[in-house]
Amino acid sequence: MTMDMTTEEMQLRVRLAECYHLINYYGWTEMIFNHISVRLPGTPTRYLVNPFGLNYDEVTPDNLLVVNADGQLITEAEHKPNPAGFALHGAIHTARDDIHCVIHTHTNAVCAVAMKQAGFSHDNFYGAQLFERVGYHAFEGITLYDEERPRMLESLGDKHVLVLRNHGIAVGEADVARTFFLLWIVQRAAEIQCHAGQIPGPDVLISDDIKRGCARDAATLISGSSAADRMFDAAVRKMRKERGPLWTGDKA
Repeated sequence: MTMDMTTEEMQLRVRLAECYHLINYYGWTEMIFNHISVRLPGTPTRYLVNPFGLNYDEVTPDNLLVVNADGQLITEAEHKPNPAGFALHGAIHTARDDIHCVIHTHTNAVCAVAMKQAGFSHDNFYGAQLFERVGYHAFEGITLYDEERPRMLESLGDKHVLVLRNHGIAVGEADVARTFFLLWIVQRAAEIQCHAGQIPGPDVLISDDIKRGCARDAATLISGSSAADRMFDAAVRKMRKERGPLWTGDKA
């Protein structure tokens, strides 16, 4: 890392690189595609994102790219970004000051739920935590074009989870750890829903009042406590124990 980076930027780079490795560790990657982005402090507004063409486990604090809201490279780098693929991230970052990190995934369970007209069920432990917290955006093709941005933002509204119908999911929160925590809840909700759908017989339904309370408590846990940081750090420790250093010079 260069000496002109602030300590905060260096810490963000490490945190974001760890998140890329966690997404790979849990099997939530999509080859070289998709992004995890985080807003850098200060002005002008800039974002860190992965180099296009690298696997998630090849991402390091040093090779993360600095781009603008259009996904265009700001600082010189060996690798190149994927501006077209950053359209979704750039739109959310630009419109939502409360969202500093965005993760987009295409896991099997998430994609399966995104294909269903009803979307997420809120009658399992994880789905209940997402009650009234999910926006839905109709499929318009691969999310490459600026003209789709206003419609995606309208679909997201003030929520932190956006289901891209027939496509995948985007989640956003105030920092990397909180976004990862929210993604984990979404992923678990999708997995349980898919498994439950394979078992004959009616589901046990949860009342709206209970679901609303679950969603409120889950949002408070993410935003108002250290739980997300503790969970993220524990996941990273587990990954390092099993895989060793994540990149050259990784001494954490």
